[in-house]
Amino acid sequence: MDTSRISTFVGDLWDAEIVPQLVEYIRIPNKSPMFDAQWREHGYMDQAVKLMEDWARTKLPAFEGATLEVVRLEGRTPLIYIDVPAQGVQGKGTDETVVLYGHLDKQPEMTGWAEDLGPWTPVLKGDKLYGRGGADDGYAIFGSLAALLALRDQGVPHARCVILIEACEESGSYDLPYYVDHLADRIGNPALVVCLDSGCGNYDQLWLTTSLRGMTGGNLTVQVLEEGVHSGDASGVVPSSFRILRDILSRLEDPKTGTIVPRELYVDIPPQRIEQARRSAEVLGTAVYDKFPFVEGMQPVTDDLSELVLNRTWRPQLAVTGIGGMPPLDSAGNVLRPKTAVKLSLRVPPTLSGAEAGKFLKQLLEKDPPYGAKVTFDLEKDGSGWNAPALSPWLEEAVASASEHYFGAPAAYMGEGGSIPFMGMLGEKFPKAQFLITGVLGPHSNAHGPNEFLHIPMGKRVTMVVADVVARHFQEASKA
Repeated sequence: MDTSRISTFVGDLWDAEIVPQLVEYIRIPNKSPMFDAQWREHGYMDQAVKLMEDWARTKLPAFEGATLEVVRLEGRTPLIYIDVPAQGVQGKGTDETVVLYGHLDKQPEMTGWAEDLGPWTPVLKGDKLYGRGGADDGYAIFGSLAALLALRDQGVPHARCVILIEACEESGSYDLPYYVDHLADRIGNPALVVCLDSGCGNYDQLWLTTSLRGMTGGNLTVQVLEEGVHSGDASGVVPSSFRILRDILSRLEDPKTGTIVPRELYVDIPPQRIEQARRSAEVLGTAVYDKFPFVEGMQPVTDDLSELVLNRTWRPQLAVTGIGGMPPLDSAGNVLRPKTAVKLSLRVPPTLSGAEAGKFLKQLLEKDPPYGAKVTFDLEKDGSGWNAPALSPWLEEAVASASEHYFGAPAAYMGEGGSIPFMGMLGEKFPKAQFLITGVLGPHSNAHGPNEFLHIPMGKRVTMVVADVVARHFQEASKA
């Protein structure tokens, strides 16, 4: 395999076709179902599916016997299923399956975009393509097929490859288990799973994700009155719903340090992950935290870089992502409001059950309400995290070699703070599979937030690595 030819092929295809396709994809406001209850009526999800399907179909003739189907189960978001038979030398290794995964649904708009940018306005600035969803992770289907096309260009053999692109990941992938069960006989028993929906510590080397946190959360509401009343009349008599909510949240989170209080939400961190966090902190230095757009004078929660890495990868952490029951500042009269509600997003350690964490959270928040207030916690989501199995020697060597070839730097390993529900599900279903979890979400790329961008050179290099590893997988499988 000629690695320089892989680089040229992938780079040219990204420039000529993939970037223009992603420009059009960013224009489509195909928000995940949790953020667009009328996604069927709006039709944006179908537009995104069609854009990807149309491009992919133009590439399938390059692969003998390849098929594409948009699978639609009743009442569920669609899924793109591409099946590329083993190519090249027949015999050993051709009976194994590689699964390549991504998603096409997006997070909502969010505020704070720069004046010349917007979630549905694709803008190219140098090596960056701004707009919602390009890096998270609309590029996955294009990168996956580009990797296989690069192998086909040289006649390099590879095992059977199945590409799965779901449309519900940003809502917790609640539709995906039904599709995996529905397609189980067709998918088979994957030997290697490639996921392109993760992050990277920098854009200078390949980053493999070793773990993902789980997540649980929902809406916490504290109600004290049937309707708002004059604050001068009621304050000091009627307890404030905001104060009660603040008190209840302190059961979960220390308000001074942000540390999660209940020990039930912690796990013992494996020694290998602690050592990897230490090494990642050494590689990244202050980039561990200065990638974030801090206001002037702001500091991270600690100056211990290893602890910061562990905080965002193996420890529970809370974010309040929305608030209800409060009028805008310019409409806020002197009224003691009847209720206050917040949306909670609790990240939990990779090996902690998301379902059990959700049950615990509901009990913790609803029990013994102060003053007899009406306190409800409506659980919206609970997904478990994932801790990667040890890499096989061949995969560890392949990753190291590919990073040197295409980045000119060694591969790095680090957990991610986000969630990819598909990984935990596949890990349970296919415990013997090897996992290559990587991505392009690096410093300042700001997935889910304003000014999100795709770092195009990183996308190209990750694609090259996938091609290389898929080829190495076939070589290894052929020895068995």
